[in-house]
Amino acid sequence: MEKTRRTFIKKMTTAGIAAAGLSIAGNASAVETSITETQQKKKAAGKDDGKLRFGFIGTGSRCQEHINNVLAISGNKIVAICDIQKGPLERTLKHIAKFNVPEPKIYTGSERAFEQMLNNEEFDCVIIASPWEWHVPMSVAAMKAGVPYVGVEVSAANTLEECWDLVNVSETTGSHLNIMENVCYRRDVMASLRMVREGLFGELLHGECGYEHDLRDVKFNDGTQYNYKKGGELRMGPTAYAEAQWRTQHSVMRNGDIYPTHGIGPVAHCMDINRGNRFLSLTSMATQSRGLHKFIVDNGGENHPLAKVRFNLGDIVTSMIKCANGQTIIVTHDTNSPRPYSLGFRIQGTEGLWMNDGDHVYVQGKSKPHLWDDSEEWFKKYDHKLWSTLEAQAKEAGHGGMDFIMMYDLIDCIKNKKPAPMDCYDAAAWSAISGLSEMSIARGGALVDFPDFTRGQWIHRKQEFAL
Repeated sequence: MEKTRRTFIKKMTTAGIAAAGLSIAGNASAVETSITETQQKKKAAGKDDGKLRFGFIGTGSRCQEHINNVLAISGNKIVAICDIQKGPLERTLKHIAKFNVPEPKIYTGSERAFEQMLNNEEFDCVIIASPWEWHVPMSVAAMKAGVPYVGVEVSAANTLEECWDLVNVSETTGSHLNIMENVCYRRDVMASLRMVREGLFGELLHGECGYEHDLRDVKFNDGTQYNYKKGGELRMGPTAYAEAQWRTQHSVMRNGDIYPTHGIGPVAHCMDINRGNRFLSLTSMATQSRGLHKFIVDNGGENHPLAKVRFNLGDIVTSMIKCANGQTIIVTHDTNSPRPYSLGFRIQGTEGLWMNDGDHVYVQGKSKPHLWDDSEEWFKKYDHKLWSTLEAQAKEAGHGGMDFIMMYDLIDCIKNKKPAPMDCYDAAAWSAISGLSEMSIARGGALVDFPDFTRGQWIHRKQEFAL
């Protein structure tokens, strides 16, 4: 059984990660970059045409979406891209060529090629869209290289140690780390945030959120697409992108909320986390692990080799967080079950609440007693100014337009030399749910304390997100 498990891990993750363009590294604190040149020397050697200089590390489909939005906003250019997988690099170059802009420099050839790129080029912003294991090592390297703004995809970190690495290096270097949490810019999420800030729900009491998304197909697509034949072998054919090359390993090895930021980010903004409030403690529990095994057996048969693999990730992981100002938050992770997609938002206060599932709003004194309002009319009235002014430009962007709004907000901060919209403290606090939930579950649901990544500054820090 252990031999089969090791074979699965090798096939579905380690070797697959290399195919995806990157491989697993150790803790970010152990990462030492080989960068020796200063940012000033690079600037002296370059040509400054006034455009913001972007670099991209990791060139999969997520990178291409970011490129769309960077180039859709005037005043930007792509200096260089980095990956070690030939296919994504070629597809990304073809994608960039559609915009009729100069071809960026290519860095490839080894899993540390990103260090060479950071050493050789000057950037205003580097976007990291690599497998999770590389988010912190690459972010740390970029900040140490003097990149003023570093955007890292979600989740930003996997362990508490990695969370501290992001905070410590950002503070030491002065580089602005921004977690690229696009759901914070979803139109209904931003409207609900405005309603919170204008006091419609009164004093906030409770929030709910999560990542409830059937990813069974994703987790078993390792660079090939399965054509299932019930009771028989898993037949395969080529496909372009394969998250299973790195993502599936987390379901094999870990048991916790391994992807919390889509849910917790918007709730954290509503509750002013790190800006007058903070997460104090967490307790987590997980159900038994059944969904992935059942999926294999149902589609490949009981004798399929993967049917012998033991998955550690519980099908449903539930965490409860206590906040310094008294609120509670429930966060749910569910990616192994047959279900429609939902982030399960609920923002509730002393005067009313919003519930994402069912699109419900209730405001005391304005809604009919004991009856839900459809959220659409409320959200039209409280549409956030970023959406009301940028709707036409965002219309064709990914994820319903929120990707464009997110990039626009980041670029506005870069141009005006403002702090990152969602900074290193947000990246650390939101991502820390992963490590803390694993710790709590391993201890039978024990209460664990949240680190204060701001070192006490949360009391005085002011809210700046999407004002």
